Amino acid sequence: MNSADLGRRVGVPSTALFTDQYELTMVQAALKAGTADRRSVFEAFTRRLPEGRRYGVVAGIGRVLDAVENFHFDDEMLTFLREQNVVDGPTLAWLADYRFSGDIWGYPEGEVYFPGSPILRVESSFAECVLLETVILSILNHDSAIAAAASRMSAAAGGRGLIEMGARRTHELSAVASARAAYIGGFHTTSDLAAGFRYNIPTVGTSAHAFTLLHDTERDAFRAQIDSLGRGTTLLVDTYDVAEAVRTAVEVAGTELGAVRIDSGDLLLVAHRVRQQLDELGATETKIVVTSDLDEYAIASLAAAPVDAYGVGTQLVTGSGQPTCSMVYKLVARAGSADPAEPLRPVAKKSLGSKSSVGGRKWAARRLDENGVAEAEVVGTGAVPPELADRQLLVELVRDGEVIAREPLDAARERHIAARAGLPMSAVQLSRGEPVIPTEYV
Repeated sequence: MNSADLGRRVGVPSTALFTDQYELTMVQAALKAGTADRRSVFEAFTRRLPEGRRYGVVAGIGRVLDAVENFHFDDEMLTFLREQNVVDGPTLAWLADYRFSGDIWGYPEGEVYFPGSPILRVESSFAECVLLETVILSILNHDSAIAAAASRMSAAAGGRGLIEMGARRTHELSAVASARAAYIGGFHTTSDLAAGFRYNIPTVGTSAHAFTLLHDTERDAFRAQIDSLGRGTTLLVDTYDVAEAVRTAVEVAGTELGAVRIDSGDLLLVAHRVRQQLDELGATETKIVVTSDLDEYAIASLAAAPVDAYGVGTQLVTGSGQPTCSMVYKLVARAGSADPAEPLRPVAKKSLGSKSSVGGRKWAARRLDENGVAEAEVVGTGAVPPELADRQLLVELVRDGEVIAREPLDAARERHIAARAGLPMSAVQLSRGEPVIPTEYV
């Protein structure tokens, strides 16, 4: 990955309070105990994929890098912490000088992952690492969930256009992050201008039903839109009678009309009827866009319909039923001091049930079969087997506190397309199933 960051990061505020109180109280106790400086390794991973999902999608890495870079406590924050008695004076003094100075390795954005994949590895002192837990997880869990839903919808769409249009269905800041994640997962455009401004995602949009209702007749509304936006615009044709609207649209715009949008009704039936009508009217190049509470299953059901693009909102920005990836951030290795020469010792939670984890600083690689298709996610703590040396997945993101791996968003998008194509074909089946490849620990 290169160091070019083509997104706009202007005016990024401090992320230091995007955290839970116990992160700071752990630092206070560790400082008092003399263990805060112990060299430590934390890893972000998920013990299982969301139910029915066959692969996960790594998204949010670029936002994590921004969050780490902007994680610092200003005077106003420190005053708040002091007035609320969150931590004591020595801890406040330590926080005032906080800047992450360690190293971060991780799966590159757009890559796929599986249970146990060490998606992010954070190395520094215990105190420096533990403070980043909440903000890292909040970003990765949200963005990866949206990207996974987007990837499933992209696979179902089979190359047809996908428009992200969920800004009105989620928090305003989540909407921007969702558009970014959706673009990585395979969407082509967004309706959200903030996402377009910050991340250079192509934006689209024309009009809603309100614009038609504003005018005395549907013809007047179509004429006004075409006069303003040109014949290549997209006209919304289901405010009143669809067949009449399509006829009027072609009369007003001519056969050069760019597209019509259908937002209600039996989309499969209506799309076929509209296509036939457009062709009979000579508008053979006019596209059909469908919206209306779509998800990957609805998109798949429209595979035989003459649809050129899908607009997806609510189901996308809520992860299509899986709004989080249940990633965790665990201490997996630590030394007895801050001395870089002291060996790390593996540590792991050994609780009953499904919450135990595997200790040790890990590497990951993807083993391929004789046809070049992924057959296993291999995770280890020792030496990397020679046959997997060139298949390692983690890349260096931060070195000595400096971000070294920013990249254009299109690189993550292209990486995901390639990574998904490298999985067994059953990966894109929408039926419920287990992870498409197993995770093997060595």
